[in-house]
Amino acid sequence: MTGRFDLPDIDAFTRAYWDAAAEGRLLIRRCSACARAHHYPREFCPYCWSEDVTWERASGRAALHTWSVVHRNDLPPFAERTPYVAAVVDLAEGPRMMTEVVECAQDRLRVGMALEAAFREGVPVFRPPGR
Repeated sequence: MTGRFDLPDIDAFTRAYWDAAAEGRLLIRRCSACARAHHYPREFCPYCWSEDVTWERASGRAALHTWSVVHRNDLPPFAERTPYVAAVVDLAEGPRMMTEVVECAQDRLRVGMALEAAFREGVPVFRPPGR
């Protein structure tokens, strides 16, 4: 264990996702059988169960679906980040994604507000466009 709870455990399947994130690219999976996109990365489509799924670069555009302001988290390194905004965003490609909203005052958050992907230590977070 690294002593940090904000960094992923990378395995052979998710390596492509995390390598892309380290380069500032957000990937999703798309099913060739039903054409639906999904996130988090899985080896099969959660809609039709096909294993004919491929990686696709996402636009990085999203809309805020919901959020919660976290005021206490004792796990490293979250304690130093409080308060922070844990959120769910709707990616432009369709899937919902759990994330964190950064670089935005909490009183400015609104359901449906536009966000764009950014990356902190190779982990996708979201912020208002143009930041």
